[in-house]
Amino acid sequence: MTGLLLHHVPQSRSQRVLWLLRELGVPFDVRVWSFDKALRSEEFLALNPAGRVPALEIDGRAIWETGAILEVLCERFPEAGLGRAPGHAERADWLIWVHFAETISQHAAACTQSHVMLREDWMRSPTVMKLEAARIGKCFDAVEARLTGDWLLATFSAADVAVGQAVWMARHFHRVGERPKLAAWLARLEARPAAAEVAGERGLYAKDFYEVPDA
Repeated sequence: MTGLLLHHVPQSRSQRVLWLLRELGVPFDVRVWSFDKALRSEEFLALNPAGRVPALEIDGRAIWETGAILEVLCERFPEAGLGRAPGHAERADWLIWVHFAETISQHAAACTQSHVMLREDWMRSPTVMKLEAARIGKCFDAVEARLTGDWLLATFSAADVAVGQAVWMARHFHRVGERPKLAAWLARLEARPAAAEVAGERGLYAKDFYEVPDA
C-alpha cells in the first residue's frame, strides 16, 4: 500500500480528490464505498465523523473536507504547481475557486437528494427542485463571467479540478446551455488524461440529465 489512501464513492465529492491525485501523478490507493449505511459504520466514522466522503489517509491520520484535502495535497506536492502558496499573487483567487466548488456542490446535492435519493414522488417538491436547479444556473453564470482565458487562473490548477468536478455533478440538473466560455473550459478539462480517467465513473446517477417534474 502507498502512503495515501482515498476513501471514495463514485460520482460524489470525493471524485474531485481522485482527479487531483491523478493530476499530481503521485502513488495512491483507493477504497471504494457504497453510498449507503456503510458510511455510518464505526469503521468509516473513525475516518470521517460526519459519515461522508471523502476521507484521505495521509501521514498516519485521516483528513476530511474536500477543500481542505485539496489544500493539503497541493502543499504536500508543490512541485506539481497546482496550488498557490501564501504570498502568491493568485492565492486569494485560488482559495475562492477551490471553495466555490462547494457552493455548486451544495445545490447539486440538494437536487441529487430530490431526484435520486427520495424514492417516492410524494416526497419531492418540484418547487424546491426548480429553485435548486436555478441556483446551479447562477453558479454557472458566475464561472462564465469570470473565465477570461483557458483556465480559472493564469495556468491550470486545483481550482479548475474543484470547480470542474462540481460542474460535472451539477450539470445533471442544469444544462450548460448558452455559456460558450464555460463549455469550452469544460472541454479543455475533459481532454486532460487525468480527467478522462475519472469522468466516466458511474455511481449515483442513472441518467445524464434529470428534468424537473411539473408541480
